Amino acid sequence: MGLLTLGTPLTWSETIPYIDYIKEHGIDQFINLYCRYKNREDAQLKWGDEIEYSIVKFDHANKKVRVSLHSDEILTQLDKQISENKKNHKENLSLWAPEFGGYMIEGTPGAPYGSSLECIDVVEKNMIARRNEVRKVLSNDEALLSITFPSIGAPDFTSPPVKIKAGQASESIFFSDDAVNYHNKRYITLMSNVLQRRGERLYSNVPIFKDKNTLSPFKEHFSDEESNKNSIPDHIYVDHMGFGVGMCCLQVTFQTVNVNEARWLYDQLTPITPIMLALSASTPIFRSYLADVDSRWDVIADLCDDRTPDEKGEAPLKDNHVIINKRRYDSTDCYIHPSSAEFNDIPLELDKKSYEKLIKNGIDEHLARHIAHIFIRDPLQVYRERLEQDVTTSMEHFETIQSSNWCNMRFKPPPIESPEIGWRVEFRATEIQLTDFENAAYCCFLVLLSRVLVSYNLSFLIPISQVTENIKRAQKRDAVHNQKFYFRNKLTKCLSSDENVQQVKNGNCHGYEIDEMSINEIINGDGKEFVGLVPLIRQFLDGANIDVESLFKINRYLDLIQDRASGKIFTLAHWMRDFVRSHPEYQYDSHVGDTIVYDMIKTMNEITQGKKHDESLLGKAPPVVKPKEVENAAKKEQRPKLLCYEDALNGQKFANLEAEFH
Repeated sequence: MGLLTLGTPLTWSETIPYIDYIKEHGIDQFINLYCRYKNREDAQLKWGDEIEYSIVKFDHANKKVRVSLHSDEILTQLDKQISENKKNHKENLSLWAPEFGGYMIEGTPGAPYGSSLECIDVVEKNMIARRNEVRKVLSNDEALLSITFPSIGAPDFTSPPVKIKAGQASESIFFSDDAVNYHNKRYITLMSNVLQRRGERLYSNVPIFKDKNTLSPFKEHFSDEESNKNSIPDHIYVDHMGFGVGMCCLQVTFQTVNVNEARWLYDQLTPITPIMLALSASTPIFRSYLADVDSRWDVIADLCDDRTPDEKGEAPLKDNHVIINKRRYDSTDCYIHPSSAEFNDIPLELDKKSYEKLIKNGIDEHLARHIAHIFIRDPLQVYRERLEQDVTTSMEHFETIQSSNWCNMRFKPPPIESPEIGWRVEFRATEIQLTDFENAAYCCFLVLLSRVLVSYNLSFLIPISQVTENIKRAQKRDAVHNQKFYFRNKLTKCLSSDENVQQVKNGNCHGYEIDEMSINEIINGDGKEFVGLVPLIRQFLDGANIDVESLFKINRYLDLIQDRASGKIFTLAHWMRDFVRSHPEYQYDSHVGDTIVYDMIKTMNEITQGKKHDESLLGKAPPVVKPKEVENAAKKEQRPKLLCYEDALNGQKFANLEAEFH
């Protein structure tokens, strides 16, 4: 999370004198880059995934499992192998990076995937290869899991144990700062600067799942007076950034053909983010207590919230502050393509100086509003050696603010130091899944949906305020079955800006309304006019040139998505809650004890390794990927690229869906 670079990080008090300078030069850097690359065209659409993993250590004799605090040693060994491969001109199937927790690592494919549908056949194999790379350097009692570890913040949750020290930067009573990746000082500095800027301790209260023996009211009592004041009845109290960013997630980045397509795709995928959040729910336990939510979203948002009391509207404004309605980690506040403007229906706070400079330098108002909005935030990660930057060769001041605005979608300009990379958008709302099969399925669903969007020139836009509401609903327990979400009830083409003005005013003048729909209706269709996202993808595939093996695998992935949406199989959050409540040692008091956690994580590891298969979570057993296929996960010869947004606007369409639009 945030900008990865080397240097001496500044404390918050050291950062304050440079805030205006960094913002001014960050805007200059963006303007320079935009003017340089605004006409850039890339012939091929590319994409990639980022998976965060937790390393756990089993104590089989005592039936305990802890997170293992030696990710740095593992990364050192992995980096050594990467360097050797480069030296010997061998392909690296994966790349690795540190993450917030000292027990976490992040893995990505060694190179982006291409636009061919056959590339989808490689995704799961690459994920398996990644996991196998790490397993080779783990001890026999360790495992690599793509999960949100349920006992973070519980007593003695790390191996080796680390003590909570008086005066630690976080001021947490549950999570030692020594459990943070201590070789990368930026994480501690980032957390400390968030806390120092806001002027009070970080905390969040997570609704507890009220079981039949749960205390009512459920209220913990702490020796720390501030914690007692901040905690509220019937909630699980957490007080460290690690309770959010110390949990794993899945992100997908798409490189588009140009900036226009990037802005358009950013907007069209934004209404999909709450749907994926509910569909991927995997975080039902916090600090070894069952929660009444299935997602970490609001928790991580609370624990990254650097707003001062006056910026939150809790005190009179001072120091030229303005009220900021959302946290730094939250749902996006605006669409950025000109054709989407009329769906921006919530007030947008702007950094006025930044906005005026952007407009003066030829940035259109829609993109200028987006950039000026993220620049209402102060920089949190500033490096002493990196203060002086050449705006023509660096983007660091821009990225230090851009990369610490953690929203459900991110618009990403080309990195100035990597000319081979183009305009991108990042989909950031998907929760991590247990198996490589599931993670590949969610990634490929998003890739296929993005191709359907651009190929058919469809619009999924709804008012941005309804996206905000959908994000709130998506976190609720079993939201995938129990909640309704604002969504378009009929497929429609994208319209011009002028047409959208009339569309928003008239509500239904173009043959659709915005309904409250279930996840099942959105994914599988409502049996009336809305065909459903997966049937739409399947119809798209009917007209695509794709080999039988790849199509078989894609259909397995789409089956998983459809079955999760319909309730035929569980989300991981539901599965975990059921596992706990059916365990013989569970007392129906919401507490998840050590033995229960051990048995659950052990079972999850066996499922991950393919030693067990649980149809309630995964459906029918997926086809086995042979080890030889994993080792030889070379990219196949690519077919002609799929249509991009620009092609669709120029009139290229698929005839088999034309009837859906009229």
